[in-house]
Amino acid sequence: MTGQDESAVAQTGDAGYEERLRAFTGRELRPLTPAQDPVNQPMIRHWTEAMGDTNPVYTDAGAARATGRGGVVAPASMTQAWTMRGYAATASPPAGRDGFDELVDLLDEGGYTSVVATDSEFTFLRELEPGDHLAVHESVESISPQKRTGLGTGRFVTTVKTYTDQHGETVATQRWRTLRFRPAPEPAERRNEAQEQASAPNPAGKPGAARAPRPRPAVNLDNAFFFDGAKQHRLLIQRCAACSTPRHPPGPCCPECNSLEWDTVEASGHGHVYSYVVNHHPRHPAFDFPLVVAVVGLAEGTRLITNLTGVAPEDVTIGMPVVLDWLDADPDLTLPVFRPAPTEAP
Repeated sequence: MTGQDESAVAQTGDAGYEERLRAFTGRELRPLTPAQDPVNQPMIRHWTEAMGDTNPVYTDAGAARATGRGGVVAPASMTQAWTMRGYAATASPPAGRDGFDELVDLLDEGGYTSVVATDSEFTFLRELEPGDHLAVHESVESISPQKRTGLGTGRFVTTVKTYTDQHGETVATQRWRTLRFRPAPEPAERRNEAQEQASAPNPAGKPGAARAPRPRPAVNLDNAFFFDGAKQHRLLIQRCAACSTPRHPPGPCCPECNSLEWDTVEASGHGHVYSYVVNHHPRHPAFDFPLVVAVVGLAEGTRLITNLTGVAPEDVTIGMPVVLDWLDADPDLTLPVFRPAPTEAP
């Protein structure tokens, strides 16, 4: 994110609006809400398998007791997951409004209609065990003055989520920061092109036909090399310069050795389907449905979330060999996609 540490720029000019924003500091956004389920071993197992975390203290009671614990514990990174409200409540939220809805309305009123997460800082006070039943409460810590960023003019909204157990004791806190911003205006040429694409027909089953423009990725200093390479039809993977561990998505620090030094390696374009989902809803006019979204394990040793093309959803299998292809979505956006690898003749 460029310019996020700049001092405030010109305000909205509406002192009343500024006062209404400041009034949210310290205010409750969401009341104490219990998790739908207690901490449980099956979900811990599913999580660790998906993350590739083989630490035995999460799944083996004997190994956990050998470390001085009373039994298995949950990974700290699961804390937020226990209190997520799930698909049903997200698709059909309960009636009524809370402080979060009111804050979003106020930010929308100021033109800050777009959002991107920037930071998540966790403090863990104790490990969670099966049987713990969490609840979470969220309040506003601060709303920044207006700032100019690479994405547009906006405000950083910092909230604090407090996680408590069944006894009301705090087990973790999470400082969550998002940028609510006014999207930067598009050049007139691109805007006119997008309008023409959106109004053109998009025949079903014809990928690449005129359609609504594909949503823009959030490009920043960490990942710009990836999108620049894609424009040249080169799949560049970030690699630690100290220990040579590849990583994706890109980030400033190596998760293996904590080095901040990195370079890139061009991927061969070969991989396999590690996991996948088939999206049917919600539908977006830029995509063909059903849409296969896959986690592809690259030959270089890291994974990439991408679309699969040239294959029916029912024909996708875990472990299926795939090869790199390219989607030139528009003159400014090229993305890597994968298709089934050609089978060799016997």
